[in-house]
Amino acid sequence: MLGDRTVYVFTDDVMLGHNPEVDLPFVPSRVEKRVRNILQGLDFKWSYPEHPGRLTAVRKYLEENPVPGVQFREGKSATYDQLARVHTTSYLDHIFSLSGKSAWLDSDTTAVSPDSIKAATAAAGNAIAAVESVINGECQSAFALVRPPGHHAEPVRARGFCMLNNVAVAAAHAQAKLGCERVLIIDWDAHHGNGTQDIFWADPDVLFFDTHCAAPFYPGSGHLEEVGAGFGEGYTINVPLPESAGDIAFEKVFREILVPAADHFKPDLVLVSAGFDPHRNDMALNLTYDGFKVITRIIQEVADKHCDGRLALVMEGGYNLTSLARGTHAVLEVLAGGDIPELLETGVKEASEAAEFHRSAFSDDD
Repeated sequence: MLGDRTVYVFTDDVMLGHNPEVDLPFVPSRVEKRVRNILQGLDFKWSYPEHPGRLTAVRKYLEENPVPGVQFREGKSATYDQLARVHTTSYLDHIFSLSGKSAWLDSDTTAVSPDSIKAATAAAGNAIAAVESVINGECQSAFALVRPPGHHAEPVRARGFCMLNNVAVAAAHAQAKLGCERVLIIDWDAHHGNGTQDIFWADPDVLFFDTHCAAPFYPGSGHLEEVGAGFGEGYTINVPLPESAGDIAFEKVFREILVPAADHFKPDLVLVSAGFDPHRNDMALNLTYDGFKVITRIIQEVADKHCDGRLALVMEGGYNLTSLARGTHAVLEVLAGGDIPELLETGVKEASEAAEFHRSAFSDDD
C-alpha cells in the first residue's frame, strides 16, 4: 500500500549552480575551439540541455503532488578521497582546478561553469548519502535527486554532461566503507553507461546491467558482446534495444535477464542509474510511466530477495521536463509501496478506453 515504505530523497540547492551558458567566455583551449566550430555550424541557437530547470521541475512536481512515505534529506559533498576510488587523481586535480571558471571539458559539449565543481561533488555526495541511508536501515529505499548526471564520466574523462560518476562513487564507497561485497548496478537510462562500465569492467564484485538504445545512438558503446574482461568477464550485461522498444520489451528484459542474473550474483546492495529519457516523449525508446513503475517493482523485488531491500537510485538523464518529473514521481510511488499496473502493448489501453466511450452509440440499451 502506498506509504507503507519509507523513501528518502536526497537533494541540495548547490546543484543548481551548475549552469554553463554557451554565450559566456570559456577558458581558451583546443576543445573550446572545436566546440565553437560545432556550434557555429548549427542552423539554430544551441543551449545547454542539462540545465538547473531539470532539478527544479522535479522538485516542484513532487511538492505539488507529494508521495506518502517520501521524506527529503540533504547529504554532504563527496570528498576527494571518495572520488579517487573511481577517478584518477590527475583527472580530479584538473577538474578541481577549474573551480570558479567556465570551460569546455569535451567536444561532445560537456562543460563547466564557475559553480559546477561544487554541484558535481554535491551530486556524488548525495548519492553516497542515499546508499548510507539504506545500508544503515534509516529507510527502505532512497533516491538521489541529483545533477549533473554521472554515468558517462570515465576514470580520466568527462563526457555526456557528466563530470563525476555518481553511481560508481556510491558503489565504491559501499564496498570500501559499508561492508558490501557484491554490488548490482542497473542502468536504465536511454544512453549506455559507458563510464560505469569502464570503471567496473574487470571487477567481479560489481554486476553491471545496462539497457539502452542501441548504437550508433550516443555514446555508441554497450554492444551485446561487451561482457567485461579478466576476473570481471561475465559481470557486465548489455541489452541494446531498438528505439521502438517499450513497456513489454523492458518487462521481458528485466524478468528474463536481470532477475536470473541477480539470483546468480546475490548482491548485498542494488543501485540504479535512473535516467528518464527512455520515456516515449523524450529522446529515445518508448517507455510509459506504467513501464517505469513495473521495472521499478522488479528491481525492488530483487533487492527484497537478496539484500533486505537495500536499494538506492541515482538520477541520470531525462530532458523533457514533464516526463522527467512525472517519471520520477511514478518511480517514487512504487518505492513507497504503491501498486503497479498491468502492462499492455502500446496503444491497447487507449484503444480499450475509446471502445468503452463509443460503445453506447452502437447499442440499443439505455
